[in-house]
Amino acid sequence: MGELITVQVCEGMPGGVAADARARIAAVVNGADALVEALRVRVGAVGTGGAVGTGGATGAAGAATVLAQVNAEVDGRRIRVQESAADLGEALDRLADGLRGRIATAASGWAPRPWSRRTRARGPFAGVTGQVAPRSGRGLVRAGAGLLGADPCTEVPYGARPERIVRRKRAALVWCSPDAAARTMDAMDFDIHLFTDPATETDAVVYRVGPTGYRLARTTAAAPPTRPAVPLTVSPCGAPELTEERAVERLSGADLPFLFFAQPGTRRGRVLYRRHDGGLGLIAATP
Repeated sequence: MGELITVQVCEGMPGGVAADARARIAAVVNGADALVEALRVRVGAVGTGGAVGTGGATGAAGAATVLAQVNAEVDGRRIRVQESAADLGEALDRLADGLRGRIATAASGWAPRPWSRRTRARGPFAGVTGQVAPRSGRGLVRAGAGLLGADPCTEVPYGARPERIVRRKRAALVWCSPDAAARTMDAMDFDIHLFTDPATETDAVVYRVGPTGYRLARTTAAAPPTRPAVPLTVSPCGAPELTEERAVERLSGADLPFLFFAQPGTRRGRVLYRRHDGGLGLIAATP
């Protein structure tokens, strides 16, 4: 199985990482009661330039954070797991544990995840096909107030020192129901998913937030979906129409993990999000 796993190791990682990651992921897949294919692992680090912690020791002050991600197909369904830690061994352990759980969930059938106020860290490798933003959490941003502040109805201040967009992605958004979008968000280990809602023919997002764990927001306000399988709460307001500059200022001022907004003129949906490297990422629907 190991030879069927593609591993990408980013610059600055210690030797032997590829073999270690491949062995851990292969052990998970070999014990799975499902067909797991197309395995792609990526391991990297971000931080202040310190050494990457190894051997189970907690990283020293200033040490880089290890980010590990695996993408795969389970019985033909795409999944993704992303984990981070101060120590390489811990990051890979979390990745293996997360993959084991995600395979089990995919093989047994999807069920809505309960909402927890506990926060979790996620890495910068988000934005696959331009539809998602990374998780907020463990040491990265404040999940509670930040996620609630991302709702289009919430008034937030503008930052005095805006941050900078370092990565832009454009994608043709998938037309799907909010239920399907929520399932994709969970399978791909994201906290927000940008899509086009065919019921309203407008761009929308589902994202993780209390009290039910799932919230729907659209570029134009509309009635809630009829009989959704997901326990959705729905924003009664449409997404604010903002330029990139104003969106950056608003996200920075409120210290949000992400911001859903509409492009002026076209009203196409966009998601601005924080990256582990300190910059911001922008995901935009293609015209």
